[in-house]
Amino acid sequence: MNTTDSKVKKAAAAAKRDSFRLAALDERVRNGALARVIATLEVSRDAIIEENEKDIAAARANGLPDPIVKRLKFDGGKLDDVIAGIHDLIALPDPIGKILAKRQLDEGLVLEQATCPIGVVGVIFESRPDALAQIASLCMKSGNCAVLKGGSEAKHTNRLLYETIHAAGTEVGFPAGFLTLIESREETAELLGCHESIDLIIPRGSNAFVRYIMENSEIPVMGHADGVCHVYVDKAADIAKAVPIIRDSKVQYAAACNAVETVLVHADVAETLLPPLERELRVNEVVIRGTQRVRDIIAGVEAASEDDWRTEYLDFIVSVKVVDDAEEAIDHINRYGSHHTDCIVTEDDETAEKFMNLVDSASVYRNCSTRFADGFRYGLGAEVGISTGKLHARGPVGLDGLTTYKYRLYGDGQIVEDYAEGRRSFHFREIE
Repeated sequence: MNTTDSKVKKAAAAAKRDSFRLAALDERVRNGALARVIATLEVSRDAIIEENEKDIAAARANGLPDPIVKRLKFDGGKLDDVIAGIHDLIALPDPIGKILAKRQLDEGLVLEQATCPIGVVGVIFESRPDALAQIASLCMKSGNCAVLKGGSEAKHTNRLLYETIHAAGTEVGFPAGFLTLIESREETAELLGCHESIDLIIPRGSNAFVRYIMENSEIPVMGHADGVCHVYVDKAADIAKAVPIIRDSKVQYAAACNAVETVLVHADVAETLLPPLERELRVNEVVIRGTQRVRDIIAGVEAASEDDWRTEYLDFIVSVKVVDDAEEAIDHINRYGSHHTDCIVTEDDETAEKFMNLVDSASVYRNCSTRFADGFRYGLGAEVGISTGKLHARGPVGLDGLTTYKYRLYGDGQIVEDYAEGRRSFHFREIE
């Protein structure tokens, strides 16, 4: 074991030990720590922005794509958003200790199912410094220790944000291991081996990156590998709604995992929708790749290939396909999509319900932008990531997704032998 390995494993083990102390802290202490984080971020505002400017300059010097540079930016507006999110977190109900179910098994024998923190959450993310602040604050509110690994392109901003938040937490009584930052690629590999200390890994990055995490760790992994999101414009769509929805879904933040990558258009409205949509997208410098039926309606469109339907562009590119009915659109989405976020634009209630029921995605929308798929916009107090899996948590993962539960059984001397031998019997009764 080398020095770096030892450092990471020791830090993870310390986080595990401190996770039990953190889980026991009263909600007032956790909310007080978040209030202290807000005050400390305000005091450090100029220094944080200055460090971020170093990262932006280095990213441009290294030729990183513009969408990635945009995700890297952490200016005063982004800081204001983070602070607003923490205010919202403080106002949310305590996710810990909620009684999910209560049942009397027998007289004097009562079982409770109660929420509790997961323990130690490892989050590996790229580019976005605001993710560090959001993840740290969510873990503080939910009583989880966090081990964070940010992308090297944001190292200056991440380091100062970590130091600021860690100092705020420890000042009000959080154990020192509540927040840990690791920075090198070697430390990431070592972190994946800490299955005795880390309870859950949440990776945020490319498909290949997430697959690597899943294949190289015994730690449970929660997250999504791709964000191949769709907007389907039905024959009963209001075109005046459809064009702005598609524009916002693609252009508002093209590098986001909830940005639309494929637009499906019903044949009955293709000639009405595609010309104004093409003009709107071109004004915003979006490259269109389409099937032959699309290219027959609008000129100058690149030919779409089979690979386009599976591609998360994270850029100003969108693929477009004409379909004959809603069933074809649903089949396409379930076949090629990543089960992230998909939308139907229609005024027909029956078709909308069919789409909402049959599309197998974590978030399914009607008549609104796919960019709403976000923990902050869902009122979850930001998010640690988005899960496209079906176990434990699905969709934007906020406070509730950072909890699990335990069973608590309260008795008065009961023993199983009495029930096994028939001297006593269970009388199950749900308790409100």
